[in-house]
Amino acid sequence: MLILINSLTQTLLKQLFSLKWLRFLFLLFLIASCASSRFNTIKKAVVTQLSAPAFNEQFTGFLMVDLATRDTLFSANAQKYFTPASTVKLFTLYTALKTLDKHTPLLKYREQQDSLYIAGTGNPAFLHPHFKDSSAITFLNRYNTIFLSANHYIGEKYGPGWAWEDYPFYFSAEISPLPLYGNVLEVLPGNPPQIQPKFFTAAIATTDGEPTRTWSKNQFYLPEQSEDTIEIPFITSDSLVLQLLGPKINGNIRLSEENPPTKANIRYGVATDSILKRMLAKSDNFLAEQTMLMASAVVSDTLSFALARDHVLEHHLSTLRQPPRWVDGSGLSRYNLFSPEAMVAVLTQLYQETDTTRLFSLLPRWNQDGTVDEKSEDFRHHFLLAKSGSMGNTYNLSGYLRTASGKLLAFSFMNNHFRSPSREVRARMYSILMAIHSGY
Repeated sequence: MLILINSLTQTLLKQLFSLKWLRFLFLLFLIASCASSRFNTIKKAVVTQLSAPAFNEQFTGFLMVDLATRDTLFSANAQKYFTPASTVKLFTLYTALKTLDKHTPLLKYREQQDSLYIAGTGNPAFLHPHFKDSSAITFLNRYNTIFLSANHYIGEKYGPGWAWEDYPFYFSAEISPLPLYGNVLEVLPGNPPQIQPKFFTAAIATTDGEPTRTWSKNQFYLPEQSEDTIEIPFITSDSLVLQLLGPKINGNIRLSEENPPTKANIRYGVATDSILKRMLAKSDNFLAEQTMLMASAVVSDTLSFALARDHVLEHHLSTLRQPPRWVDGSGLSRYNLFSPEAMVAVLTQLYQETDTTRLFSLLPRWNQDGTVDEKSEDFRHHFLLAKSGSMGNTYNLSGYLRTASGKLLAFSFMNNHFRSPSREVRARMYSILMAIHSGY
């Protein structure tokens, strides 16, 4: 009798369990069906927008991937090459995170009795108007004689393909192995205006036109009155470095004919993240170019953009299916060619290989008006952490999108060869990205 009751109990439990299991499976099926139906609706809407006449009048690439499932959600011309503009700085960011320590290398040096042999590492923060890092001055003042090696940089003052007529604008500051003051003349409004470095005070004349500089020498022309801070790149040289540093140190500084010191020690400067964050938020070309030189200083005794680029492509990004044509760290050159797939690949590796709190603190917020000021208290549109890149007839955006349901997506949206205003391109992009954010 007892055996019969146990048998009946087991049968009833199995039936009950089966019923609950079937209901559970049915509920999962309904949820999946609803999610699939909703996504199909969004996908259809996105495809429709990408087929609109405005997109037909330009060259567009779009790729979006779910970082959790690795599923490709949207793809259009994702394998084709585009002019990336400043989205190249994501590759510069990746290079820095793979090569630089917590603090940036400031100088390589070797002590010999009371003399010091130094070489620059490309660090952009030395006396920079924003970072104001003068720690190297304190260090240099310990020595009576300083020998500066300056023959370890391979490259030009401007990147390949940079427009020559940009020379008087801040975004085209010269590249150099030991930059000082951000390689720009800074004029702060006031009566009288404040000039940094003061060394150039005698080289300033007034003008009725826009601020500028003579092409071939450090002769500057500024308006008599200005309410804005003015920044004009100066022409760099080894002798100018000595002239700018000389008055700030107690000992003598001179150029050395020798190569940079071997088995050198490294003097460190400002936090790496402080440079990277400003590089991305302000799309600072100078910081990007010098960051690539710092990376090369870590992997070699020579300062060279190409060395840093080749190192990261060979050792960390060798699986890219469309290897980029990558000629500078800033994206200022039109010679650069990158695919949306390559952009998403580096975003994926950044996400997988970097602490996300750190990564997301470095990336700028973005909305349809462009990069959002980090001090902004308007958090309604901050579902996008992305780097934009713009130049004539070009506007691109690559980064991360967090959906209303909590999913995290990596994407690259590239627009080339349009003739409409950039604000219209941004608005169309934002409309698509907002629809994905709200519905997926």
